[in-house]
Amino acid sequence: MAENMKPVSLAEGHVYIDGIEVMDGVKCTFRFVPKVWSGTAIGKKGTNRRWINYDITGTLDEYKTTPRWTALVKKYLADGITPELTIQGTRTDKDSDYYEANGSESGTVTGCVITGEIPLLDIDTDGDVVKDSIAFGAKNFV
Repeated sequence: MAENMKPVSLAEGHVYIDGIEVMDGVKCTFRFVPKVWSGTAIGKKGTNRRWINYDITGTLDEYKTTPRWTALVKKYLADGITPELTIQGTRTDKDSDYYEANGSESGTVTGCVITGEIPLLDIDTDGDVVKDSIAFGAKNFV
């Protein structure tokens, strides 16, 4: 056992959309958001809680190197069918204590539908490089 703590690095991993690696990914998050019922009963102190439903949300930030999002919008405008994506993330920091005990960590969200703005064109004299930030909701986490 080493003397230094080695927490898992968020920079070590890969992201895939429909099986194609996002080569210039910057950040990817998957979040489980429970819908919580709460209530009280006569004669009982305190509040009871339970999960009764959920939402799965996420974001994907990447440097713009493909026309991925513009093509998705054009396809929707042409056929009127809501695009659904499958997004997979794998975190593999081989030099972390987590990896030593558990190996890689991965998750896949399916039925992903974009829920926020889709940047079609950005031009800015103060800008550096274009980075797209896409918010989505998912149906399932595997």
